[in-house]
Amino acid sequence: MNAITQTDFSFEGEKSKYVGKVRDVYNIDDKYLVMVVTDRISAFDVVLPEGIPYKGQVLNQIAAKFLDATADILPNWKIAVPDPMVTVGRKCEPFKVEMVIRGYLSGHAWREYKAGKRTICGVEMPEGMVENQKFPEPIITPTSKAAEGHDEDISKEEIISSGLVSREDYEKLEKYTREIFKRGSEIAAKMGLILVDTKYEFGKRDGVIYLMDEIHTPDSSRYFYADGYEERLAKGERQKQLSKEFVREWLMANGFQGNEGQQVPEMTPEIVAGITDRYVELYENITGEKFVKADGTSDTEAILKRIEKNVSECLKGLE
Repeated sequence: MNAITQTDFSFEGEKSKYVGKVRDVYNIDDKYLVMVVTDRISAFDVVLPEGIPYKGQVLNQIAAKFLDATADILPNWKIAVPDPMVTVGRKCEPFKVEMVIRGYLSGHAWREYKAGKRTICGVEMPEGMVENQKFPEPIITPTSKAAEGHDEDISKEEIISSGLVSREDYEKLEKYTREIFKRGSEIAAKMGLILVDTKYEFGKRDGVIYLMDEIHTPDSSRYFYADGYEERLAKGERQKQLSKEFVREWLMANGFQGNEGQQVPEMTPEIVAGITDRYVELYENITGEKFVKADGTSDTEAILKRIEKNVSECLKGLE
């Protein structure tokens, strides 16, 4: 299998390396970040034992496309995509909150609603709604970024009063979040999709707010197919989704939800190949473009050498 599940590069000017669930991020001279989107896959806050070939390329290329498509709204961290699995960008000081925006009552918001709550992150939700129904207006439900464990819901007033973000900056983050979500929803609609909910991360550099990380990928966003949405909603049926929910569903069907003592079910080559196929389908549906697999090699060493060469050449061209 040609899945890249770990990297150990030594780039010129490298000061540190951060390993996330999916991304390996290299700090270059405290000026730039090299973000390698690996083929690791996580669910229920657990990194699964097998990588998914081409998943990193899918996520990286979707994110790059949407960063470009929203660059007129605010600047973003991206400088270049020197390799299909890598984005190189500006190092920013991240805000300690993630901006989650929801156009529909789904996922976490629905679970809270079903439990009887009508307020989430200080935002009122109307009475009488059903799962996957559209909100009258999208709602912003931020979370605090936990160094470890789960992110926690937090209200706008808690963020400002605790000093996590100044009022002036937070109101800019809200404005940007709504504008990017609107743009993403318009692009999705052209592809026959509904952008249900998503999250954005922002940072600051030289006093300027930047959009960071990935956006509008199936790992950070939930999409529904627009065709049949109203009929399914009226019948109380599950919506046809375009997200990595199918991975969570497969795990749950095999007795795994990330709880202590539970074993990840065996990820056979057939299961892994099936997940790759679904990610390629996600890419093609979200972007409207044919997915072209980079370097059709089954040799992970060759892929790692390609990444190292491409990134090194890119860094040489930066000031």
